[in-house]
Amino acid sequence: MVSAKQMISRVVYGSRYDKVPWEQRIYVRPGERIAREIQWRMRLRRAPVITLEDYRKRTDLGEIEEFVTCHMCGDTRQQPLFEPTGGKGKKWTYRVVRCPACGFLYRNPNIRPERLGDLYSNNYSGFLTGNYAAGRQRRYRLTMDAFSPVFDSGYDGERQRRLLDFGCGAGLFLELAEQRGFDALGIDLSPDSVAEANRRLTRAKAYHGTPAEVPEIAEGGFDVITLWSVLAHLPRPIQDFRQFRSLLAPGGVLLILTVNAASLQLKTVGSKWNGFTKNHLMFYSAETMPALLRRTGFAGVAFAPFYGDTIEAGTTKLSEPLRRRLRQSVRAGNGGNMLRALAFADDEAIERWGAGLEVRRLHES
Repeated sequence: MVSAKQMISRVVYGSRYDKVPWEQRIYVRPGERIAREIQWRMRLRRAPVITLEDYRKRTDLGEIEEFVTCHMCGDTRQQPLFEPTGGKGKKWTYRVVRCPACGFLYRNPNIRPERLGDLYSNNYSGFLTGNYAAGRQRRYRLTMDAFSPVFDSGYDGERQRRLLDFGCGAGLFLELAEQRGFDALGIDLSPDSVAEANRRLTRAKAYHGTPAEVPEIAEGGFDVITLWSVLAHLPRPIQDFRQFRSLLAPGGVLLILTVNAASLQLKTVGSKWNGFTKNHLMFYSAETMPALLRRTGFAGVAFAPFYGDTIEAGTTKLSEPLRRRLRQSVRAGNGGNMLRALAFADDEAIERWGAGLEVRRLHES
């Protein structure tokens, strides 16, 4: 049965885009991006801005939750936007608000840091190596290619470069890192994931716990730190990123892959966006992430637009004209569904690794 929206689409576009997957269709249909941006601006204009006190009065607080303010700028005002729901029988739901001062999107109430483990199953490694793992290593390779030559080789002359994969899960990336010659370590809070990672690895090593609890990691001196789909899970990002900065050696870089709060898909479907998952807490864009990096001592950041795995791997069924249109649409507002960033610890890192990238400096020289 054809829905009303599908009927309207047929009237406007005909049937020529019916075979294009929806997640690509919104980027390639003429005028679609502009229409969705207008839709987004209208949503923001209609959504009321209220005090934190009023928000507390009208919002239920769960057992493991706490009310928070904007981690990026400290503004206490709330602009409620979304109520994602998921799981069979709508097992979970939460509220997402926007900071009216800086535009940051975050879950509020949020999860108390000491109760973060409640969001994860006991057999989390089973999830990481199951359906979720399909295509993970391909995405890692594509992202490493986007920031070449940072990840081309784990050697700097005869010296082996040190790499830390924070939130390493079952070791899917560590496996690639050791293949490229890095002196690679990983750390994760899931003990079964760490055990699975160490079964997978040959030279790299995964640890259970926090960086401060592992001497080999706490000593720092890392040339590269990676956060693969981790940032949205961090309840105290300022504290974590200060720690990451302290663990980096001079000239070091931090690689981030996370869901993109400026995604055209989010602006299209709202609360049904696939970036709103049960265990995601905060949602960054190319406009809000620099505030986090600036506050925690990083010197610069560069973003690489995310066009989608099949587009970048060359396996898409889209025609070449539609591929070009999709890339143009994504670049126009960095509106891909994932956000890819390379943060530079200092000016030395920018000079060494910033060539060919559009580096945004975060501090005045």
